[in-house]
Amino acid sequence: MTATPRPGLVVATAGHVDHGKSALLRALTGTDPDRLAEERRRGLTLDLGFVWTTAPDGRPLAFVDVPGHHRYLATTFAGVATAPAVLLVVSADEGWRPQTEQHLAAIDAFGIRSGLLVITRSDLADPGAARAQAGERLARSGLAGAPAVAVSARTGAGLDQLRAELAALATDLPMPDAAAPVRLWLDRAFTVDGAGTVVTGTLTAGTLAVDDTLRLAPSDAPVRIRGLQSLGREVSRVTGPARVAVNLRRVQADQLRRGQALLTPERWWSATTVDIRHAPGSSGRAGASTTSPRLPAEPLVHCGTAVTSARLRPLREDSARLTLRTPLPLHVGDRILLRDPGSRLLLGATVLDLDPPLLTGRGAAAHRARRLAAVTDPHDPAVRVAATGLARRHQLVSMGYALPTSGDQWLVDPAHAERLAAALAGAVREHAAAHPDDPGLPLAAARRRLQLPDGVPLSTFTGPDLVERGERLYRAVDAERLPPAVATALDRLLAELAEAPFAAPTRQRLNELGLSGDALALLVRRGRLERVGTLYLAPGATPRAAARLRRLPQPFTVGEAARALGTSRRVAVPLLEALDAALLTRRHPDGRRATRDPVPHAG
Repeated sequence: MTATPRPGLVVATAGHVDHGKSALLRALTGTDPDRLAEERRRGLTLDLGFVWTTAPDGRPLAFVDVPGHHRYLATTFAGVATAPAVLLVVSADEGWRPQTEQHLAAIDAFGIRSGLLVITRSDLADPGAARAQAGERLARSGLAGAPAVAVSARTGAGLDQLRAELAALATDLPMPDAAAPVRLWLDRAFTVDGAGTVVTGTLTAGTLAVDDTLRLAPSDAPVRIRGLQSLGREVSRVTGPARVAVNLRRVQADQLRRGQALLTPERWWSATTVDIRHAPGSSGRAGASTTSPRLPAEPLVHCGTAVTSARLRPLREDSARLTLRTPLPLHVGDRILLRDPGSRLLLGATVLDLDPPLLTGRGAAAHRARRLAAVTDPHDPAVRVAATGLARRHQLVSMGYALPTSGDQWLVDPAHAERLAAALAGAVREHAAAHPDDPGLPLAAARRRLQLPDGVPLSTFTGPDLVERGERLYRAVDAERLPPAVATALDRLLAELAEAPFAAPTRQRLNELGLSGDALALLVRRGRLERVGTLYLAPGATPRAAARLRRLPQPFTVGEAARALGTSRRVAVPLLEALDAALLTRRHPDGRRATRDPVPHAG
C-alpha cells in the first residue's frame, strides 16, 4: 500500500451531446470512459465515466465524463456538481448548442469558476467561429476569461497544449483544506470479489484514511473504511481533490446508491428546511431570458450527486424557503441547483440558513426576507447568533460556520445578552421587594425567568451589580448586609443563646422575635445560624456540643446528654442525630451513645 498520492486535479466534462467529450478523454488518457456495452453500441454516454492520466509535471489528472443528452440531466449534474473544474466542450463543426447552454447554466449554478473551453473536431471545421461564439457566452458566466484550446481527438492536434493548460489549471487552483470535514458524495456502489462493497466519488476536500469511521447520509449509519484506492492504486490515506474508491466494512452494496454521502461525524447538518438566496434563472436554451424567473412550486433540488424534490415558498424576488423531501447533509454557503423539469428552468442558489425559524403571523415572510438580505457572508457565525440570541457551538460547527471546534459551549449575541442582563436585574429587584426578609432570587427561578437552556452559565448575564451567594442571586447592595429587621431579631436571638447555647427557641419564640421562614433560611445560608433538624442554634453549636459530651462517662443516654447540654429532649434528640451523621457520636444498639474523636481534615 502506497502513501498519500500527490494532490492533482479532478475535471468534469460538459457540453452538447455528440460534441466529442468521450472521444477527447480517450485521446487524452488512452482509456474509454464509456464503460457500458450499450454506451459503446450506441456511441452515446448514458452514465458517468471515470478515467485518468498524468500531467506533464507528474500531477495526476482525473476526469468525470458526463452524458450530453438532455434526458440524462440528473446524471450530468451529479458529475459536474462535485468537480473543482470543468472542460466545456464545443465542437467546431456545430458550435454552441442548446445543451451547451444548459450545461453552462448548471456550471454557474454550482458555483464552478475554474475550467477550460475546448473546441473539438478542429479537423472538421475552422474552430475560430465556434471559439468566438462560445467566448461571448462565457463572458456572461463564471467561466469568463477561461483559456480556450482547439483540438482534434482524431489527429491529436492541440492535445499537448490542452495537457499544458490542464497542468496550469491544477497549479492555479487553491489547495483545499486537508483537515476539512469530509463529505464524499457517492456516484457508484458495487461489489468486488474478495473485497466486498466499494463506493466511488470525488473527494473535494479533507482526508480519508483506512480505518476511519464515517457516517452515511441520510441514514446516519456508521461505516468504516476497510481500504482505499485512488486512480487505480491502493493507498493508506488520500487528500482532496481526488477521485477515490472506498472499500467499506459490513455494509452491502445494495444498501448504497448514488446521492448518498460519507461524512465526517458531527460536522454536517442534516437539513430538511433551508432558506436560500437564488440568482436570476436560466431556461438552459440559447437566447433565453435570465431575469425574473417564474419559480416552480415543487422543484427538483440537486446537490452533489443527490437529487430530491422540494416545496418552494418565495420570500422575495431573490430568496425562498425550501422544504426538502429527503434530508441533505449541508453547510451554510453550499451551492445547490433548482430545476423545473417542465419549463427547463435551472436556478443556482446559495444556502443561507439550515435551521430557519417558523414563519408565523402576518408579515413573517417579509421580515425573514429582510433578515436574509442583510446576510453578506453566509459563513459568519454572528449572523446566526444574532438571529437566535443563543447558539450551541457544536451545532454552528456542524452547519459550517467559521468557528474553531473548541471553546465555550454556547455563543451569545451581545445585544441579546444585554437584554437578558436587564431582565435578570429586574427580576432580582422584584424578588427583593416581594421578599425583604430574604432578597436573594433562587438561581433556578432566575434561569426559568430568562428561559435559559441547560448549560448556559447564568453568570453571563449577571454583571457587577448582581452577586451569587449560596444558590441565590442578590443585588450587590444586599449580598452581605442583612435586612434591618432581620439583623435586630438575630442580635436578640444570639444574646439568648449566649446565655443557654443549646436552648433552641421554639417556633413560637422565633415568631415573637420576628424571624420568618425566609429570614431563617437567609441566616443559615449566610452562616449566621446553624440549623439542626427543625431547630436553630448559634454557628458552631454541633462541634461545641460534641466537645461537652466528651466529658461525660461513656456511653451516655439521651437524658444524660440533655442535662449536660442544659437543654430538653426536644433539642437533644435532633442534636444527637446530627452528631451521629457528622460521625462525632456513635449510637449503640441499646440507644446509648459514645463520642468519637473528630475526623481530621485532609491537608
